[in-house]
Amino acid sequence: QVQLVESGGGLAQAGGSLRLSCAASGNIFYISTMGWYRQAPGKQRELVAGITEGGTTNYADSVKERFTISRDNAKNTLYLHMNSLKPEDTAVYYCTGDIVLHTTYHPDRYWGQGTQVTVSS
Repeated sequence: QVQLVESGGGLAQAGGSLRLSCAASGNIFYISTMGWYRQAPGKQRELVAGITEGGTTNYADSVKERFTISRDNAKNTLYLHMNSLKPEDTAVYYCTGDIVLHTTYHPDRYWGQGTQVTVSS
């Protein structure tokens, strides 16, 4: 099986920074696209940023120029560097990975359990 475990969430002040990490483990052959989603109370889950295996990135307009997604393929780890945080960034952040196992021939999307990010004004 596969596990995605996020860490690094917590409380930050507006204008501050946090770094999220997501470590994937299990019977992994390789990981193609990875990403971060978030869900604020009463709102739908939304894509924050994505990154391909080759490093091509995309961002939600609301986080461009403030957040940076990166990955370490050797460690199967995904990161999200969040700068200039705003109260509206408060949400549960989830990492995802499109993962091919040694026993399958196609990628399936796996999700982490989520980590809370709270930004105070």
